[in-house]
Amino acid sequence: HLTQVIDDILDLSKIESGRMQLEETDFSLDEVLEQTRSLIAEAARSKGLVIEVETGGVPGWLRGDPTRLRQSLLNYAGNAVKFTEHGRIVLRARLEEEAGTILRLRFEVEDSGIGIAAENMARLFTAFEQADSSTTRKYGGTGLGLAITKRFARMMGGDAGVESAPGQGSRFWFTACLE
Repeated sequence: HLTQVIDDILDLSKIESGRMQLEETDFSLDEVLEQTRSLIAEAARSKGLVIEVETGGVPGWLRGDPTRLRQSLLNYAGNAVKFTEHGRIVLRARLEEEAGTILRLRFEVEDSGIGIAAENMARLFTAFEQADSSTTRKYGGTGLGLAITKRFARMMGGDAGVESAPGQGSRFWFTACLE
């Protein structure tokens, strides 16, 4: 856990100083999604959660930074497991726009968890912030994962956000431009 916190702080520092470099490599989208699914599978299974993966309309092979894409998805998926007691988690990728060889993709992690009140959503993507202090006490975490994901999304030509309501679950999303 401490190593992950240190890695997150280092990533955030690199991003903010302009020293983070994104990879440009060919990768399998299915493999990135499957790796993300497998990393949360045991924790989800122990809570009786079902994990679904949807990739409608997205090419199987892309070019970009699979490591940062996986890290972003895992930030969302890990939170989904943490804040969901029953139901399901969906890892989703869909094509939003196509301009020549550049694809604007939307990645989502949807859960049937506790949800978030509207007044708490604005600060979620700020470093070291969580919905409220009771979240940290009850669920733990540093408040860095969402901030890092938003910064990665912006580096990939996209953005990040959330749609949620208390008691109705959440849908965290980010967009990225990939080839």
